[in-house]
Amino acid sequence: MTALNGIDAADAALNNARWCDAVCRAHGRPGELSASLWVNRAAAPPRYPNLVTLDRSGEPALQAVRALGAAGLAGGWGVKDSFSTLPLHAAGFRVLFEAEWMVRPPDLRPPDRARSDIRWERIGSAAGLLDWETAWGESRGQPRVFLPGLVDCADIAILGAFDGSSIVAGVIANRTDEVVGVSNLFAPGPDAESLRADAVRAASDAFPGLSLVGYENGGALAASRALGFHSLGPLRVWVQQS
Repeated sequence: MTALNGIDAADAALNNARWCDAVCRAHGRPGELSASLWVNRAAAPPRYPNLVTLDRSGEPALQAVRALGAAGLAGGWGVKDSFSTLPLHAAGFRVLFEAEWMVRPPDLRPPDRARSDIRWERIGSAAGLLDWETAWGESRGQPRVFLPGLVDCADIAILGAFDGSSIVAGVIANRTDEVVGVSNLFAPGPDAESLRADAVRAASDAFPGLSLVGYENGGALAASRALGFHSLGPLRVWVQQS
């Protein structure tokens, strides 16, 4: 297993599972965490899985998949196969996407501030969170994903880049043990590259001295590598075919 400064894919997966649980908990539907997996037996919010594997032992995850299926969980629910090891085609799943876990060590110099006219702020109110999710844009026309309980958690920083009163970019940082997860980064428009760099810096500033972890694919993967992230290994997200 690839590791950097003692951080490996298992650390990134656990961080991500705890973030998934925080989102579900804000909806009143927390999951259950064990040594080998995180599982949520209720309907998950849009874009969030019902199961995240935390090690390579496949049988506990397969048992949980069978149990969720037997319980009649609505179709379309997902599994985050954190080590790309689960044989889920035969269980009626398809691959939604593949990606790579990433880590950025804390001793790297933070990216230089690209735009001095932009100010990064931690969202601290329900109204501010609604504005942030509107700017994020990926829940448009769907139920909300990020609910106000998240802004009260000391280990979660929902960060927005403000140009005047408008949010033009954002990122979420969640702290667990020795790492900080970076997720839901959005930086649209012609300034995307510089705003992405600023988002990485904002996440580092929110919880200094810790490695940043997350996952990316496609063009965002190359952009993350340019900002000092290193690959920890592959993951795969499966979705049940309805």
